[in-house]
Amino acid sequence: MNIALITGSSGLIGGESVEFFASKFDLIIGIDNNLRLYFFGEDGSTIWNKNRLEQKFDNFQSNDIDIRDYTSLEKVFSEYGNDIKLIVHTAAQPSHDWAAKEPITDFEVNANGTLNMLELTRLHCNDAVFIFTSTNKVYGDTPNNLPLIELEKRWEIDQLHPYYNFGIDEQMSIDNTKHSVFGASKVAADVMAQEYGKYFGMKIGIFRGGCLTGPNHSGAQLHGFLAYLMKCAITKNQYTIFGYKGKQVRDNIHSYDLVNMFWHFYQNPRQGEVYNAGGGRFANCSMLEAIDCCEKITGNKMNYSYAETNRIGDHIWYISDVNKFKNHYPEWNWKFDLQTTLIEMHDKMNERITKNS
Repeated sequence: MNIALITGSSGLIGGESVEFFASKFDLIIGIDNNLRLYFFGEDGSTIWNKNRLEQKFDNFQSNDIDIRDYTSLEKVFSEYGNDIKLIVHTAAQPSHDWAAKEPITDFEVNANGTLNMLELTRLHCNDAVFIFTSTNKVYGDTPNNLPLIELEKRWEIDQLHPYYNFGIDEQMSIDNTKHSVFGASKVAADVMAQEYGKYFGMKIGIFRGGCLTGPNHSGAQLHGFLAYLMKCAITKNQYTIFGYKGKQVRDNIHSYDLVNMFWHFYQNPRQGEVYNAGGGRFANCSMLEAIDCCEKITGNKMNYSYAETNRIGDHIWYISDVNKFKNHYPEWNWKFDLQTTLIEMHDKMNERITKNS
């Protein structure tokens, strides 16, 4: 039997992984205890997505397990052993701001939880491919030292800089920088995943995501930039911009495109390899540009306010250079541009809001 084990299986990337791999594996084992409800309240709850996936896929088996609980995880690994061919580890505490409130919880989930998954994979299914969803926050606020130019609606990097054409590559240092508490816990997990790949010779890919997005994101104020923005555009609830004049730039990768990267890696894996994963120059926007897009798609004027203080460790300009991955896996490319993603997000959200009203 071929089994894929997915943590955070009710979340954005975990749920997309369930959908993507359900037709490629005999059984999909999901691990998710809806900790987003604790982190972000009802807006962040993923129960609706878990129910949707259980109804849609007969070979999806969801388990209410916390990744900090080594004993409960071990029971799953012991039961299925070497039948587990793929682990997609997406479960995490994903917010800068929330991490600062409970640093111990944040570290236990992001670092210790990842170590639990790596060690159990080593002990029970050593030949499996392990995908770890890291973050561009491992680079801390180093990107803010780049030579940036203020334009009408965005910050942009100087055209003479090597990062201008494609964005930030994997050679950027992760040292001597302010990561945020969240970024630091993800650094610990990122480096440990690399170490298990290189030291133990395991098939492990580390994907440092930019803004991960898609129609099944349970966006909340503290996490899920585009999803929460679109939700506010539809409902006319107030949205708050934090600092940088609303001109901060993010690249955005659709959940399908990211999981498709996982699939390409799975078919030809490497040991402890690190990849930046984002929308690159193909799909990026500033906060003000995203607001313009949401207003055009919804036909609603956004109700937003501005707070001068930016989030600690937040990036002013970040665009991912994905050329390393493209060079290793030349058949992969993006499918969803920003406009397509936002329209899909709008339609799906309207559908859920109508269904629940």
